[in-house]
Amino acid sequence: MATLRDIQRRIQSVKKTAQITKAMQMVAAARLRRLQEALEATRPYADKMNQVVEDLVGQVEGGTHPFLEEREGPRKLDLLVVSSDRGLCGGLNTNVFRKARDFIAENRDAYASVSLYLIGQKAKDFYKRRDLPVRQAKTHLFPDRPQFEAIKPIAKDLVESFLSGEADEVGIVFTRFRSVMTQQTAYLSLLPLQKRAAEETDGGEPEEAGDYIYEPSREALLARLLPRYVEMRLFLIMLESLTSEFAARMTAMDSATSNAKEMIDRLTLTFNRARQAAITKELMDIVNGAEALQ
Repeated sequence: MATLRDIQRRIQSVKKTAQITKAMQMVAAARLRRLQEALEATRPYADKMNQVVEDLVGQVEGGTHPFLEEREGPRKLDLLVVSSDRGLCGGLNTNVFRKARDFIAENRDAYASVSLYLIGQKAKDFYKRRDLPVRQAKTHLFPDRPQFEAIKPIAKDLVESFLSGEADEVGIVFTRFRSVMTQQTAYLSLLPLQKRAAEETDGGEPEEAGDYIYEPSREALLARLLPRYVEMRLFLIMLESLTSEFAARMTAMDSATSNAKEMIDRLTLTFNRARQAAITKELMDIVNGAEALQ
């Protein structure tokens, strides 16, 4: 049976843990607020670019640009898996890895090979113990928030892999931010570009193509826009993933703080009961001793 001193030490330990989780919750909440503002500021630009590209893709011939090339036969897939660099964010990373595993299992016959492109320390650690080829792994890319300049090398690697024929398709498994309490794990096909790309990104209803006059031609404009479009799409995905990470961490730390407070209450009750039992035993010893002297 635990002594009073053991219970006191346990209470102090849980109180210190609660202080740490509360501080982490407040830090995550502050970071989340800034990331939400950045995400809300980025989405209108990304949505408008999606609309323009979707309109252009719908009005040009399928083989006009290499990004639109649909390749036949069992294809080679580059799968980008986006995780966090740190833990303590609930089941966010577990859900990403499960989504990637299920996607590979369900589409095993459709792909001749699958190579992983990993973002985040947790993905690197997870797939280190798995029998899957890892083409690249990048960690700690965004100390504060996603920077567009840091996204460009990743987009360039994926695009070059697709254009060179090393990959016939590029897909991404990431976490889409819906609200502070809801983050949705999703798979998105990045290359080749689809005619319904805008609908895949924001989940809205596709708009009818406008009858615009383009200068230069649609084909020339599409060739100029598509590389930038891939970078912008990837940037938005990274921003969504990082926002989801801090939302999940804030929720997890709030839950951990509440659990710690409940544990402190239970330990305090146990401590009081043990102290009462000790006092009662001492009183009984005194009474028995007095009776023995008589």
